[in-house]
Amino acid sequence: MTTGAIVLMALGSNPPTAGPWSLWTYRRLDPVKQALSSLAAQSPTRWNRVEIYYSGTKTGDVKTLASLNGLARPEDIDCHFVICNGFGGGDGYIQPTEKWQRQWPVIPSRTWYGTRQTIRICVVADGKTVRPTECQIKRVEALVEQLRNKFSIPLQSIYQPRDWP
Repeated sequence: MTTGAIVLMALGSNPPTAGPWSLWTYRRLDPVKQALSSLAAQSPTRWNRVEIYYSGTKTGDVKTLASLNGLARPEDIDCHFVICNGFGGGDGYIQPTEKWQRQWPVIPSRTWYGTRQTIRICVVADGKTVRPTECQIKRVEALVEQLRNKFSIPLQSIYQPRDWP
């Protein structure tokens, strides 16, 4: 018992390194409910669909993705949430965008044909060589569950990549 106490004291606030996913890493992230808050009022009938898609990049956060898409400002990114993978933002970190803060719809484009009532979640991964991390998957699941409960979104209105884990 003494040996165990000495080891724990030596580690201090630095837990032992874990595999690709650890409960410690997951628990240090902000609660999903915090990411759902917004500056604008949220109507219970405002949203009726959720789409999960890959960023097509190996790294990124809101600023990086906006820059890679040729946007002048991060506020112009065309999704409501970005789920980081540890390269550009903390693994599993949920970044609400300006569109979510203001409860604005995503603008349909040549690569997306959703409706004005679709919540878009961008997962930083390319879906080929860089797959979503375990932490990203768990955070997306928690976020989608909170969105479904808050806005009464049916399960059949959740869209995800064909190869989503």
